[in-house]
Amino acid sequence: MSFRFDFRPRIGRGTLLLLLSAALSLPAHAQKKGKALPPPSGPQRLQPLLGGLAPAQAQQAIGAAVLADVDRSFASRAEASKFFSNKGFEYLTENQPDTAVVRFNLAWVLDPKNPDPYRGLAVLLSQRENTPPEAVQALLLQGLAVAPTDSRLLTDAATTTLSRYEQTKKKKDLTLASDYVQRALLADATNANAWQTQARIHYFQEDYASAWNDVHKGQNINLTSLDFGFLTQLMAKLPDPEGKFK
Repeated sequence: MSFRFDFRPRIGRGTLLLLLSAALSLPAHAQKKGKALPPPSGPQRLQPLLGGLAPAQAQQAIGAAVLADVDRSFASRAEASKFFSNKGFEYLTENQPDTAVVRFNLAWVLDPKNPDPYRGLAVLLSQRENTPPEAVQALLLQGLAVAPTDSRLLTDAATTTLSRYEQTKKKKDLTLASDYVQRALLADATNANAWQTQARIHYFQEDYASAWNDVHKGQNINLTSLDFGFLTQLMAKLPDPEGKFK
């Protein structure tokens, strides 16, 4: 089935509106499962990276006509990819996961070197029940393969690895999480979530003073980065040296 889009530059609040009037089911001959992703279930259009298609196969599945429409509507496919990945995050915050998946998938097809679709799809996949952490991490690693210094991707990779550590208690997972978060902070020292993730790592390393230092650094950058459940755990180990949290 072909994809039908309606691109309308410079209308309504200065944005392009995408109308998906056809189902995004793809021909069976084009399917190819990703090695680290779970077997696709449900419509392929709602699977991360269209169920594991290679980029070239995905372009063929979408069709030359749609790609031509994109080329006419945007200065470049990279610009179009950024537009659709931004729309994906908008729908993600609006709790419209299916629409967000479609936008992220299109953004990925248009520019596989754009790290945002991988991150957005990883977030969405993590929200689905019974998704193995390895599947989420696989998407993040694909994003890091094209953007190895992306602070947000590195932070998400650290968070996922840390969650695995909480289950396995394997020191190598804690070490890997620490490596990811240090790289994230090296890339962007203003990443508040990275500071909070590092605080959790220091907590598990029983370095509670350093954990509090990380908490306050993240708090000073963005108050919404605080995890009050974690703060309760940390206060049970060591009262806040600055006395801000009691």
